Amino acid sequence: MTNDTAPGPITVDEISRVPKVLLHDHLDGGLRPATVVELADEVGYRDLPTTDVHALSTWFRGGAHSGSLVRYLETFSHTVAVMQTPEAIARVARECAEDLAADGVVYAEVRFAPELHVGRGLSLDAVVEAVLDGFRAGAAGTPLRIRALLTAMRHQARSLEIAEVAVRWRDAGVVGFDIAGAEAGNPPTRHLDAFQYIQRANGHFTIHAGEAFGLPSIWEAVQWCNADRLGHGVRIVDDITVDPDGKATLGNLANYVRDVRVPLEMCPTSNVHTGAAPSIERHPIGLLRRLHFRVTVNTDNRLMSGVSLSSEFATLVDVHGYGWSDIRWLTLNAMKSAFLPFDERLILINDVIKPGYAPYVQEDFAR
Repeated sequence: MTNDTAPGPITVDEISRVPKVLLHDHLDGGLRPATVVELADEVGYRDLPTTDVHALSTWFRGGAHSGSLVRYLETFSHTVAVMQTPEAIARVARECAEDLAADGVVYAEVRFAPELHVGRGLSLDAVVEAVLDGFRAGAAGTPLRIRALLTAMRHQARSLEIAEVAVRWRDAGVVGFDIAGAEAGNPPTRHLDAFQYIQRANGHFTIHAGEAFGLPSIWEAVQWCNADRLGHGVRIVDDITVDPDGKATLGNLANYVRDVRVPLEMCPTSNVHTGAAPSIERHPIGLLRRLHFRVTVNTDNRLMSGVSLSSEFATLVDVHGYGWSDIRWLTLNAMKSAFLPFDERLILINDVIKPGYAPYVQEDFAR
């Protein structure tokens, strides 16, 4: 058990100074607005809605706040368009690492879809190499350890090929595989061969499931595809009934997900923006945290949602009344759920995360 020891309200600046872990962040959803404008000019991309940096930032957030996942995803056409050369991709990856390190993130798994960055003739391997080069440059000299997840688009047919690339690069900085994109009409079982390939290679994978689609998507991801983690997974609450007195009754799928500790990569602000949750106040994370699901907190797309990991935690502090013990618990959940090898996770937990929260949270072994 843990008890908060620091008095007073928790500020976003304080949160930025404690170690944090990020498992669900899209590289093409986290560009700096100024970088989008500069890269568009460099590569000759003329379709930006505006080249004014402030106005472009506002435009991206407006598209994200539409309440529609489809509309949300449309904003990525512009970021992807300027990420088609090794130099541009490496720059975006470097700045991503720099921004996460500045926010106090000590471990991050950042995902991207190599197949979206081959429009100018790059190979899938060249895309991965550019990202990893950028990650190394951006994290150099910081406490951040950053790794890549390779994403396949669920409405396309390259998932097995992307899975093979993920295995090929797993000793160089790629720690896992993912599928993403519109869930409706594109069930994860369409990519069963890719997941089985990863499993046979003793690899790890997460699946976007239970964001814009309901329990069937989660059930397929867990029971057919054997996902190690669920991207979002907010719709698991559809299998939980809460009585007027607050007593929760879990269905079979929710019980299973909790029992076997399937990590949920929750992104509260993004989930509201895409319509997966009605509001931060009514976001399922409150109930799922209370019921001790393996909940983690993430950013999803920092540009589109205008967030950092620190601001996500600060929002939960303000809306759900979370304290330092909650932030620590959620951070430890994420580190335990990372695709980093076990011994490396333990080092980060014992040597970085726990000492980082020691001034704010004390262990209470009597309870």
